[in-house]
Amino acid sequence: MRFTPASIALAVLLTTVSSVGLTQRPDAQIAPLSVEWQKAGEAARKAGNYQAATDALESALAVDPRNRGAYIELAQVARAQGLQGKAIRLYREALLLEPNDVAALVGQGQAMVEKGAVAKAKENLAQAQSLCKTSCVGVGQLAAAIAKGPPATVMSAKDPVPAPTVPATERP
Repeated sequence: MRFTPASIALAVLLTTVSSVGLTQRPDAQIAPLSVEWQKAGEAARKAGNYQAATDALESALAVDPRNRGAYIELAQVARAQGLQGKAIRLYREALLLEPNDVAALVGQGQAMVEKGAVAKAKENLAQAQSLCKTSCVGVGQLAAAIAKGPPATVMSAKDPVPAPTVPATERP
């Protein structure tokens, strides 16, 4: 009698834990509908229709949030729109799903160079080079982007000119 509450609790726990394992799909299986949305988004990105590409890729991720390819495509759309910070975050989401994804590492590195974070991009390059033992096109492109450096910022006549700062030690 005194073991009944403990045995009931243990039975409920074991039933819950065992049923969770039966309902989950392996990570390698991406929902076919998600893959279809991803392909539609890729086609829209290649056609230059970034809004339709974003909509399709977000639909792919809503169907299956484990679709790493959709994260990478969405990051490429963000880079094409000049949203490097968003692209870096989306590449990070893809890398959370597969830390050894060379395409995501290279894309994130290129976005970092475009944003001006060359030191972080060099870390991505080193990691991608260690993963890609043979010649990888993306790794070479990232190395070239790092060598070229971040794009120069162009100021317009309307932008305020930053005032020069004087260090506190040189002030009178």
